Amino acid sequence: MLSKVAVVLNENLAMFEFGVVCEVFGLDRRDDGLPLFDFRVCGAEPGRPLRSASPGVAVTPAYGLDELRNADLVAVPAFPVAADDQYDARIVDAVRDAAAAGATVLTVCSGAFLAGAAGLLDGRKCTTHWRYVELLARRYPSATVDPDVLFVDEGALITSAGTAAGIDACLHLVRRELGSTAANKIARRMVVPPQRDGGQRQFIERPVVERPADSLADIVQWMTEHLDLPHTVEDLAARAALSTRTFARRFVAETGTTPVKWLTTQRVLQAQHLLEDTALDLETIATRSGFGSAALLRHHFQRQIGIAPTEYRRRFGDGRY
Repeated sequence: MLSKVAVVLNENLAMFEFGVVCEVFGLDRRDDGLPLFDFRVCGAEPGRPLRSASPGVAVTPAYGLDELRNADLVAVPAFPVAADDQYDARIVDAVRDAAAAGATVLTVCSGAFLAGAAGLLDGRKCTTHWRYVELLARRYPSATVDPDVLFVDEGALITSAGTAAGIDACLHLVRRELGSTAANKIARRMVVPPQRDGGQRQFIERPVVERPADSLADIVQWMTEHLDLPHTVEDLAARAALSTRTFARRFVAETGTTPVKWLTTQRVLQAQHLLEDTALDLETIATRSGFGSAALLRHHFQRQIGIAPTEYRRRFGDGRY
């Protein structure tokens, strides 16, 4: 159960990444039917202002590191990567002890390096900002660093790529613990997608290419509203008045993934909503989601979510159904 959230700060903290954690877990959204988290901002010396990376801005943690001991989630926002890999030993020890006590640790951007210093990356998959992935891999060779993803969920450890990928990781954790309805409500209030496709490869520095003036927004909206219909890339290209090759290339450029993968992700999300909020049987949910059969729904749902649809309904479904 996700109840107490402790965010741990260090000198020169990144304000955006800290703000992401505050936005997702620190605001009172009970008017949306969401739980109020016991949110604690912690530092090695509570009451002492900590410089941020933004000039003229400081943050004063109200709580000490002892609050990490019984936290359900410990969030580590970004701060500068230490050249000698030496971080405040008090913070490193507190994060390590919290993880050993059963807390989930979530890092945003370069926060992964502190998790590494605490020994939490050993033998695990992880990620960080694309600028730092090679350095992270060199410093922690027993970790498997994925340079292409927005975040990695290893159960008790969630690491995210740079800056806005922290939003994806935080919403994923909410979805994992509280269900997609809760994640969607928070995303709607934040005016962000509840789940992005693609990975951080699309953000790596490369020569700027000329983007077409047209956008696929209309066709993507139409696809979203007609997930139950069968779609082929050829049919979608024709609807967009493009050649199949041009449509496929432009779709990847604008969404970060292929039309088929995008459709599968959106259909799984639709199935999640129906499993949570209705008593419909799997065949009907499969039809409404565009999978066509319960067997195909089970296959894609298990592959993407990690559990069977029936188990997902048991965990996150409305108790009336």
